[in-house]
Order: sequence, then structure tokens, then C-alpha cells
Amino acid sequence: MGFSPDITERLARARADLRMGVPVVLDGGAVILAAETLDADRLAHLRTMGGTPVLAVTGRRAQTLKARAYDGDVARILLPPDATLSWVCSVADPADDLRAPMKGPLGTAREGTADLHRAAIALAKAARLLPAALVLELADAARFARQHNLTLVPADAALDTDLSPLNPIISARLPLEVSEAGRLHIFRPDDGAEEHYAVEIGRPDRSNPVLSRLHSACFTGDLLGSLKCDCGPQLRGALAQMGEEGAGVLLYLNQEGRGIGLANKMRAYSLQDQGFDTVEANHRLGFEDDERDFRIGAEILKRMGFGAVRLLTNNPAKVAKMESCGVSVTQRVPLKVGENVHNYGYLATKAAKSGHLL
Repeated sequence: MGFSPDITERLARARADLRMGVPVVLDGGAVILAAETLDADRLAHLRTMGGTPVLAVTGRRAQTLKARAYDGDVARILLPPDATLSWVCSVADPADDLRAPMKGPLGTAREGTADLHRAAIALAKAARLLPAALVLELADAARFARQHNLTLVPADAALDTDLSPLNPIISARLPLEVSEAGRLHIFRPDDGAEEHYAVEIGRPDRSNPVLSRLHSACFTGDLLGSLKCDCGPQLRGALAQMGEEGAGVLLYLNQEGRGIGLANKMRAYSLQDQGFDTVEANHRLGFEDDERDFRIGAEILKRMGFGAVRLLTNNPAKVAKMESCGVSVTQRVPLKVGENVHNYGYLATKAAKSGHLL
């Protein structure tokens, strides 16, 4: 291989390209452009290439748009001849859905397969962009990528759901308010995605279940003290309980906004201001209820030598995922803190639609 990037590195490059608006080529035979970062010049150039470009959106977004998703989880919306950049953006982004609800009629493709379109959406999601992409099928994808100096990745690799290996980078003593016997561990995935952290309190016995929490990053709640969620109180409450017991491990996973990223989380907040609940907002954006990967937490725990935990959570899905990944949950420890007048509806939705035990 020499200096050439391997497939993991090329996928990381593809995510970065899409974030900057640069097209990516799938070697199954398509050029893709993220709808969120598309510009008018590249849209115009795409139209000169012939073929039939489509805007791939998720089945969730298609449901909002009243577009037929013949492929179930994906809809391939045919690009009208007069489609402008603002039209593409309005179909991909629900920000103005209530002001201009009629986007169509929208024609969708039903012939052929949607594997390339699924791969395009998967890459957009991984890049923390809106899950929508322009896709134009190509006869010779590799040649097109060479001609235009574009990143070429296999479509099946973009759809690979295997967990990227996590590597411990460094750990150091970190005295905390809740315990002077604190230590911070940094873990970095091979795929170039966000790093994740483990806060170790005291010297937990690896042979006994450790008091643990999988905490997803929440910039607004953890750092700014947002009253729209209960994340900040849960973070501080979990650390305080570990400090009181003298031992524990808090995993701080960089999966902001249930795994959709901070920008998309704020889009969801904007939709909530229009009257949608947190699950409805995610669906209108094109995401599932929860896009997080709790396998990351299980892998870090095992890398640190823990095989059993007392899990601080109200979410049964976390318990189930730990068990399925080989980490025994001997006790679910409730963590009911942070309710206020601003997040009452949010917590009610978590209980009713996401199964949280509140």
C-alpha cells in the first residue's frame, strides 16, 4: 500500500469532502453530493452530465414530504428539470415545511436498486449533515474520480456497520470536585471519527460490577445549563454518586443530539419551537428516534477491564445493548434528576415514545 490511504482512511476523507461540498464517487457507479453543502455551480454542472439525477432522502423524510418511498427506508426523488438550489435545500431541510408545505408533486424512482443511494445517505449521516444527497449514476466511476480528482469509495464500505476499533491514547490523573481521585482516559477510533472519554473515579475493582454511566455529549445541557433537557443534571448527578461511593466509571461519548450532531440537534430544537416533539422533529429531519451507537460504551468498558456494571440509566435500550455486547448489567440504577417546566414535555416524550423509565 505504501503511502496510499486504505479504505478506512478514504471513508474519512469522503466524510470531510461532503462536509465541504466536494462530490464523492461510489465505485458501484455514482457521483454524490450532500444536499446541505451543495452549491449552485456544482448543481448546474451536474445537469450538464446527462443521466437522471435524483435526490436521495430517508423514508422518514419522505413520509413528511408525502413522497413514495418505493425502497422502504429510502426515497429517490426525481430532480425536476427546473430544480434550483433552493428547491433542493427545501426538500432536504424541513426548516420551512410549515411555511411552504407543498414541495411537489414529487416523483420518485421505483426501478432498479437503491444501494448506492443508501450509501450516499449513510455517508451524509456520518458527516453529521442532513441525511439527503444528490446521486447521479455513472458508467465508469473510477475513471470519473480520476478525471476530477475526487475521492472514490466502495458503496458497501459506506454501508458497513461494524464498530471501528477504539484505541486508548492516554490517561492522566484529574482531581474533580466530586473526587480528588479522578482519572481521564481518551479513546480514539480508527475511522477518524470523534474521540470518546472515560472518567474513572477512585480505583474500581475490575472483578466486581462497577457503578457506570453511558453519557452522550450534550453541549447545551452539560456546558450551558440548558433547561430543555435533563442531560446536565444527569451528568453531575452520576459523577456525584460515583464520588460518594468512592468508585465508578462515566463514559462521555461524543454522540451529540442522540447521534445526529449539534447542528442537526439545533435544527430539531427549531422544529420543536414549531410544535413538534423531539421524536417528530428527528423524523422530519430524516433521522431515526435515536442514532447513537452504544456499542462504543461497551467496547470502552471491556478495554478498561470491566465485564459487569451497575448501570446508571433510565433507558432500557442501554441495558439491552450492554448485555448483547458482552457486558453484564447486574443492576439498573435509576437517575431521575433535572425535571423542570421547560423539559416536562421532552421527558414525557422520552417515556412515551422511547421507553425511558421515568
